[in-house]
Amino acid sequence: MFTMNTKFKDFMRKYQGKKMAVGVSGGVDSVCLLYWLHEVGADIVCLHVNHKLRPEADTETSYVQDICKKLNIPCHVFIWDGDKPKSGLEAAARENRYRMMTDFCAQNGIEYLLTAHQSDDQIETFLMNLSRGSGLYGLSGMMQESLRNGIKILRPLLDVSREEIQQYCDDNHIKYFVDSMNSDEHYTRVKIRKNRQLLNDNLGISDSRILLAIQNLGRTRQWMDKYITNRLEIILRPWGTMFAESFLFDEADEIRLKLLGLAIQKIGGDDYLPRLNSLQQALCKLQSDCQFTLGHCTIRRFNNRILIVPEGKRTTFRKRYEKRKKQ
Repeated sequence: MFTMNTKFKDFMRKYQGKKMAVGVSGGVDSVCLLYWLHEVGADIVCLHVNHKLRPEADTETSYVQDICKKLNIPCHVFIWDGDKPKSGLEAAARENRYRMMTDFCAQNGIEYLLTAHQSDDQIETFLMNLSRGSGLYGLSGMMQESLRNGIKILRPLLDVSREEIQQYCDDNHIKYFVDSMNSDEHYTRVKIRKNRQLLNDNLGISDSRILLAIQNLGRTRQWMDKYITNRLEIILRPWGTMFAESFLFDEADEIRLKLLGLAIQKIGGDDYLPRLNSLQQALCKLQSDCQFTLGHCTIRRFNNRILIVPEGKRTTFRKRYEKRKKQ
């Protein structure tokens, strides 16, 4: 009989005694995560979002509530009411789900939100991003620890396979639901899931090799994140963001794209960085004097200086430069 994964236990040791929330949909991954967290004695509250997208959604909500009652775990249910978009439904549902859960955490002083992404999700995400021509950040996959809406997101199952999770639930007679959307090949992720084995069968590219590549890329990403964070501290000052063009253009392409994207995100207040093609176009414009908007920011270059301010805020290089000299 399958028991709890040891890598999961090792990961959770450093969070012992911390108050945490866990997102539980009723699917096999999140149900297994809930049981494992209960088994290690984690201090958790369960968060369930009913998107009202499928007929069985209400049944799944009742089941999650029943599990939590059985395990003596507090459970909060959120309903996604209102009109749903006709396109981009999956992304909209994910954004609303995270917003509801992170808002709850912020309002209740909970620092950590756990999700049930596992290693197969990681591989599928890598292949999806590869098909889009993503760079380092897309190909390095999901991180075990990240930040979203001010809440730390933890993914303790990233080293655990879907097969092991399902086997654990089956061996221990733990019920779970299978989302009908998981077999709908209109979704790119489902197509990849159903055809991923061809990489191994026809080309010898195993799951373990893909995961190794993701881990190697992840280490490079961590180094870049640390370097870029230190660079950002130089320009994100109380008096605003103005810097010499060399600050961007002396860097390698991947770093300057991320550096510009993070500066725009922080100043504009968006949840996400601008799209890669938008950042590439912005860098082309910034090769010479220009003014344009991106990510709720106004971006301007004059001579060798670059200025980024929130969109709608009136300012000039002269005023900003004089204020900077007084700092």
